[in-house]
Amino acid sequence: MDIREATTADIDGIRSVAHDSLVASYGHALDEDVIETSVDEWYGGGLTDELDDDDALFLVCEDDGDVVAFSQSYLGGDGIVTGQISWIHVHPDHRGRGIGARLLTRTEEALVDEGVSRLTGKVLELNEPGAEFYGHHGYEEVEGRRIELGEEQYDERVFARFPGADDDVAAPLDPHTVDGKTVYVAFDESDRGSQAPLYASYVDENRTERYGFFCGNCESFEVTMDSMGKIVCNQCGNKRRPSRWDSAYL
Repeated sequence: MDIREATTADIDGIRSVAHDSLVASYGHALDEDVIETSVDEWYGGGLTDELDDDDALFLVCEDDGDVVAFSQSYLGGDGIVTGQISWIHVHPDHRGRGIGARLLTRTEEALVDEGVSRLTGKVLELNEPGAEFYGHHGYEEVEGRRIELGEEQYDERVFARFPGADDDVAAPLDPHTVDGKTVYVAFDESDRGSQAPLYASYVDENRTERYGFFCGNCESFEVTMDSMGKIVCNQCGNKRRPSRWDSAYL
């Protein structure tokens, strides 16, 4: 599994994921024609220009060559630079695997690298699981507004988080079963890898005892660290990228 910046070659995949994700999340409340119109408006011919916009960030999650999720964000604000996360879509067939949490973390990291000091996320009021997703990842609801979809208006909830703040709330851990016991992956704690991030894992939900690492590339826990601090996945070879001060790679 790979998370990377989107290209024009991903447009069809983005449209497909957006449509199926919207149907899964909002199909109980939105007519099919409203969803179709929205997808055409947001991910139609103008998407090529958006992908080239310096103030736009589209990240896709690719699995076996297929786009299975993506995030859509923008830089904005006056004074405090805000990273506005408009959508995080995960195809319904790939939900429940922690992809949304990983995609959110990578999106936040990319936005912070662009100088963002405030992050916002938006979901329609119709999508309570989406609101809970942001709440579980340290966001607080700050405002609401009305938006237009098709010929109807809907309430939208806006959540905000200040990355690095002292009261920043850690993201919930994602449980996995390894050798018959539960191990918790922290998708908000990662080291840069040569192929994908290497995430910290714990034996308890309070993060008091480390288990090891989880490879974001092949989703394996077969990750080792030698006496020099070099971290490598024994399954796919994904290894921690050296920082400028990392003597283990000199």
